[in-house]
Amino acid sequence: MIFSTRKIGISEADLTKSFVRNSKAKEFVSLVIVDENDIENLKTMGLSKMHMAFVRESGFLGRKNEKIYLPNNQGKVTLALVGKSSDQREMGAVISKLASNIYKITNSLSDEEYNEIVVGFLMSIYRFDCYLSGENRKEREQEAQVNLCIPDLFEVEPLVTLVASDFLARDLINMPASDLNPNRFEKLVKEIVANCKATVKVVKGDELLEQGFPLIHAVGRASNQAPRLIELVWGNKTSPAVTIVGKGVCFDTGGLNIKGSGAMSLMKKDMGGGGIAVALANYIMKRNLNIRLKLLIPIVENSISSSSFRPGDVLTSRKGKTIEVNNTDAEGRLILADALAYADENSPSFIFCLATLTGAARVALGSEVVPFYCDSDKLADSIMQISKKSKDPLWRLPFYTPYEDQIKSRIADLDNAPSGGMAGSITAALFLKKFVEKSERFVHFDLYAWNIKKTPLMPVGAKAQVLPSLCGLVESISDKKIQ
Repeated sequence: MIFSTRKIGISEADLTKSFVRNSKAKEFVSLVIVDENDIENLKTMGLSKMHMAFVRESGFLGRKNEKIYLPNNQGKVTLALVGKSSDQREMGAVISKLASNIYKITNSLSDEEYNEIVVGFLMSIYRFDCYLSGENRKEREQEAQVNLCIPDLFEVEPLVTLVASDFLARDLINMPASDLNPNRFEKLVKEIVANCKATVKVVKGDELLEQGFPLIHAVGRASNQAPRLIELVWGNKTSPAVTIVGKGVCFDTGGLNIKGSGAMSLMKKDMGGGGIAVALANYIMKRNLNIRLKLLIPIVENSISSSSFRPGDVLTSRKGKTIEVNNTDAEGRLILADALAYADENSPSFIFCLATLTGAARVALGSEVVPFYCDSDKLADSIMQISKKSKDPLWRLPFYTPYEDQIKSRIADLDNAPSGGMAGSITAALFLKKFVEKSERFVHFDLYAWNIKKTPLMPVGAKAQVLPSLCGLVESISDKKIQ
């Protein structure tokens, strides 16, 4: 089985099957979350003498993520205890890994705590297993099936849409470049939005030159897959205008400034910004938010051939600015420059730029914290607040204009890869900002889009960074809490 035959993402309908409403649950296992510091008070939780004796004999102490199943007189499991974690999402992940059954949490929880547990429960379901075969696939298919019994009035649908969008982004990022080439990426975007009443336009190959996207053409022309710009438009024209621009480099060799093998090994994820942008657009449309959405994804492969753009070339952008190419491995900012210039022409209220752009961001903040750049203090404060609530770690870095000297060229308007190596993430952000002048608010996120270590919530692999924060942000824009 190859990926191209498998539907992208996990549907909202399939995720919803993980839950059973209280009124429809004929039987379930009561689930008690136990605080290690309160283990002596298990009696107050309704445990029988038999169960108390069973707990003592088993050595259960309520330690973080510890679990035990308690049977009735007939030997059937009727009660489960799980040690409390300070992270509610991690608690949800632990619950999802219990033995097959329907579980109902009996603890008194706040709405926020319950929401977080449900999100963690759903997030931990993700698997990227489409390339497994034979015994490996059989083993995966035999994993436990756990359902969570939820209150009748609990609004699980927004959380399901959020997690389904997250899974969509991760599937796209996890796909190898052998399956996710520019042709395939375009096809998938069209399939994903097919039922959303969106308008999709594609400018491809030499049409890019004819319609004013020379940088996208230059970066992608060496590949046997034509470069292109995907444009999606959706929503009411009177709604707040939000334009999302996502970097779609399906594979980055580095071009003629070829990467070493270590640096190239994860370059299937160089379209992470585009994948997360598609997921955000999916969320906006599925939630039917009050937003005028435009999605722009420049899609290329940065390949090597006789037609590759070269170090020393001077390219002219859509905006008319000339750019000296000092490193063909700094290609992301080139394709984004054309896309951002195009986005800016209609003066949207918001432009969000998502890109796996610089190694400098990883040096500064590591793989888990994403730097962002924003030209509005008020909007930046809102983003940070939403980030904390979403448990999606972001950190604001400055558009520090004194560093603009570093992106100047001796022979052109701009240099795509300043020498010296100082402030690489900031200078890249300053470069992009040169192509946004009319938009009321511009925010750039310098992503990594990859989880480097396994956690209860997430395997090693694709990570939809900034998506939770941006989903919260567009909800606030839709509700006019942010204007």
